[in-house]
Amino acid sequence: MDKLLIRGGRRLEGEVAISGAKNAALPELCAALLTADPVTLTNVPRLQDVSTTLKLLRNMGAKAERSEAQPDLVSLDASEVTSPEAPYDLVKTMRASILVLGPLLARFGEATVSLPGGCAIGSRPVDQHIKGLQAMGADIRVEHGYILAKAKRLKGARITTDMVTVTGTENLLMAATLAEGETVLENAAQEPEIPDLAELLIAMGAKIEGHGTSRIRIQGVEKLHGASHRIVPDRIETGTFLCAVAAAGGDVLLRDARADQLDAVIDKLREAGVAIEAGGGWIRVKGQSRPKAVSFRTSEYPAFPTDMQAQFMALNCIAEGASKVTETIFENRFMHVNELVRLGANIVVDGHTAMVQGVEQLSGAIVMATDLRASASPVIAGLVAQGETVVDRIYHLDRGYDRMEAKLRGIGADIERVK
Repeated sequence: MDKLLIRGGRRLEGEVAISGAKNAALPELCAALLTADPVTLTNVPRLQDVSTTLKLLRNMGAKAERSEAQPDLVSLDASEVTSPEAPYDLVKTMRASILVLGPLLARFGEATVSLPGGCAIGSRPVDQHIKGLQAMGADIRVEHGYILAKAKRLKGARITTDMVTVTGTENLLMAATLAEGETVLENAAQEPEIPDLAELLIAMGAKIEGHGTSRIRIQGVEKLHGASHRIVPDRIETGTFLCAVAAAGGDVLLRDARADQLDAVIDKLREAGVAIEAGGGWIRVKGQSRPKAVSFRTSEYPAFPTDMQAQFMALNCIAEGASKVTETIFENRFMHVNELVRLGANIVVDGHTAMVQGVEQLSGAIVMATDLRASASPVIAGLVAQGETVVDRIYHLDRGYDRMEAKLRGIGADIERVK
């Protein structure tokens, strides 16, 4: 099993190219199931979750290939889907597999989808997906670990989810594009990846208004056609590199990055004393001195993202002063705390709150990645720790970050992948 070996204490200097967003790529790959025409996506990140999704689509009979000449380009053709099924052995590692449910049901009138797996960061039920599709006329049963869904043709409906759910909004949005009549999604998630998905669907012939707000209106059409689309930059990868430079010190330009999707994170970094400039498609970050401790609370977009909580906690570990970190989205999202403590961090957890007292120096140790996004926190801590840090179980990292160690090495980090 691969590990990362990090020798801390190096400043970061240079440029990093930000990859396409994982959380946009996965639903957009699934959206290709909505049409018999070819769909082409560019800026597709090279991630394990993307590879799993491509394998899942191929298992259904779709063609899904990444270009060798242009690795960020993926060509999709779902004209010959033979099996509208997502089996357990293909989806057990990835919760986003639920995103095939809406497209399959909308286009083929049936779907058999295993209840998904993924990170062990807490309960993320799919009941909102099921409730919404049932409101659109689907007959759905859950048996033997599978969702069995049927509908001659979905009907438009007004759907108000009990909670804000990103994948639920995406699934229902995709399903509604081929439903008969109008669908209105109330309490819709507003994360930037949702309007990006909507823009692909519109390019395919869908009629959608209000994407990016809490109320999305969709007029169903008879069929969708092929399209080409460039995936939005990954705001979580962007924020992770911002935190890495803020912690380790240095001066780095992030290319293909969008500051307008990271307002809450950038505001907190500036509060910590980090210098950040931004323009069209770039962000420059300078970490010149020890950062100041900053308290924050996670919440739905546009508030501070839960996917950046662990990275910012790593920054607070070596910051000047004390901070309070409150997690409101997932009930088990402090698993990285024990790993940071192994590196010398001073953190006390009480329920959904972590109190962090910054220390002047961390020391290298053997730690492990605990879940997909939080796996970056021991990497950031290892960049500033004295001596060697070994990060184990980095398959979590490979699910969410496109060649992170290569990008960090390119800006001066002493980091390598070892067996």
